[in-house]
Amino acid sequence: MSAIKVVFVHGYSVTNLDSYGELPLRLRAEAAAAGISIQVEEIFLGRYISFDDAVCLDDISKAFQSALADVIPDKSRFVCITHSTGGPVMRNWWNMFYKTTSGICPMSHLIMLAPANYGSALAQLGKGKLSRLASWVQGVEPGQGVLNWLELGSMEAWELNKDWIFNGADKIAASNTYPFVIIGQDIDRKLYDVLNSYTGELGSDGVMRTAAANLQARYILLNQDVPVKDATGNYTAEKLKVADFKQATNTPLRVLTKKSHGGETMGIMRSVKKDVTNDQSTETINAILDCIKVQNMNDYSALYTQFATETQAVQASEKVEVEKVSIGNHTYIHDKFSMVIFRVTDTEGRDVTDFDLILTAGPNDDPNSLPTGFFADRQVNSLNKNVLTYFLNYDIMNGSDAITDSTGKVIRDAIPGAQMLGFEIKPRPDNGFVRYLPCKIDAKPDMLDMALHPNGTTMIDICLQRVINKEVFRLEPLQGNDMPSETAGNFKDTKPGPDMVA
Repeated sequence: MSAIKVVFVHGYSVTNLDSYGELPLRLRAEAAAAGISIQVEEIFLGRYISFDDAVCLDDISKAFQSALADVIPDKSRFVCITHSTGGPVMRNWWNMFYKTTSGICPMSHLIMLAPANYGSALAQLGKGKLSRLASWVQGVEPGQGVLNWLELGSMEAWELNKDWIFNGADKIAASNTYPFVIIGQDIDRKLYDVLNSYTGELGSDGVMRTAAANLQARYILLNQDVPVKDATGNYTAEKLKVADFKQATNTPLRVLTKKSHGGETMGIMRSVKKDVTNDQSTETINAILDCIKVQNMNDYSALYTQFATETQAVQASEKVEVEKVSIGNHTYIHDKFSMVIFRVTDTEGRDVTDFDLILTAGPNDDPNSLPTGFFADRQVNSLNKNVLTYFLNYDIMNGSDAITDSTGKVIRDAIPGAQMLGFEIKPRPDNGFVRYLPCKIDAKPDMLDMALHPNGTTMIDICLQRVINKEVFRLEPLQGNDMPSETAGNFKDTKPGPDMVA
């Protein structure tokens, strides 16, 4: 393989190039042994400003395009290796400058280490609290512009990811870019923040959820029935129906053994040592080199299958974790998780920000039929109140065999799972001149299969009917030859009537 150029792009709120650790040097050494030439002068360590409140992802993307022109000749290609927020930064740049172009994208491979593709639950904590999390930031106040993108359910992330789900297959090619996701699922307990449970969240690396990193996501559109009058004269629109379903193209996902988000001991990037005899770095380097070796779609498809097999083996081997502490031991069960992002709007395109969303299961659409332990987290986007993110235990929802420890002792009994899944939504206002009607989609096995997939995210658009009362506007005939009196013409006490605008 001819010599390649490598561009590294760091994560969020980084202020020093030493954040890359020894990964670039180890990669160069291992690449040479694999027959890949990476020269020192062909490694570029990206640096960008994320700690200024005014800077947003679009600004960083445009600045990268300018920086690229300064150091890499036109029509020359490079491999990009990112960490954390660097993944969305480069995806945003890719989408901004090479979404519709018929030319060759200069980025041949996008290898994302623990990327925040669908955001991070930590982003909502606010700058003050985030600034002390050693696993993520580097001693400065994080910038609000980037933070807003990273919050779960941000509109910028929604639009980028929906476009990827529908059009990503068209972007993966030898003349465009091959994307990959590599992440760990372990917690560096030394970096655990006792005041913030997200830093020890199962299904994550202490900052990024595996489900939020994975590019192979899904999209579902649910539309509410048109309201009709029932026998009592009231309007109802009881059913939500699937109007669209789309799954993103296969994208390689590799979960590594005993890797967390940050830190020099377990961090997916910082823990890599330049010494080629350091075995703890081998798995990470080999995964990166496997990505670089991809040269065509056959290679890409083969690596997708390889990574899926290796990920399954890692997650099986790490199912039970025992942390030895001074008094007794702590046991953790590392299940696979799913993330579901709901966005609720109405038929006029307006956000619906006040609603109850209830998950149901069983033949009676009963929330009490959901298995114990299925729920991990719920978060409403602070800027877009109509977007709600659930983090669910996929293995418990889907059913799990009994879990035993190393001695064979059962530490969790077998769980039959939910078997089926439904959604019920109770929106507000539910009365007045403009209102919404409650509705649901019945719990079914196929909805469970569509909405939840292991290590992945599903985006669900719910479109509700906006019900406008006919009393909002009336045309009253003029009676007689005189204008109505102040009393006769007064309509300030008008109440909503029984009819709605068709």
